[in-house]
Amino acid sequence: MVVSLVGVVGGALTLTGCGAVDLPLAGVRMGGDGVPYALIRPCGGDPYMKPSLDGWAGAADDGPSVTGWGVKKENLKGDADFPLFSPPTAWQARQHGARRLLPKHHYTLVFAHYVTGDSYNGVVDFSTEDVGKLKPGQVWADGRVMSPGEFEELAEDSC
Repeated sequence: MVVSLVGVVGGALTLTGCGAVDLPLAGVRMGGDGVPYALIRPCGGDPYMKPSLDGWAGAADDGPSVTGWGVKKENLKGDADFPLFSPPTAWQARQHGARRLLPKHHYTLVFAHYVTGDSYNGVVDFSTEDVGKLKPGQVWADGRVMSPGEFEELAEDSC
């Protein structure tokens, strides 16, 4: 009975749009210089807020974030493409920990768009090993390696 009730409540919340949905609107691209780049692709002209990168030793959310950065700004606009550990200066990011990929670490790059009835998070989860598989120009998004064109199409189709 409890499981049935939880399923009904969860289904009702999903149908009423009470939670933001995670979409593959963020990615990591390997630059020709061997530096990983963050890719942020909000839907259309949607403003977004609080982009962040968090890294953990081992599995995701396995203890406190030990590396990355966070931004408190809201109403950011436009696509973004920047070195993974160097967000745009105008964002006034707060850095923590090492400013490089660490061995055997898991990372999450995320940004948020919150409005009534149309909220989403742009998210990409990856490991140091995932990024290590990328050749220059390739993108990691949605749990796999792809071309830049495939990423742009994935992001556009997800909106």
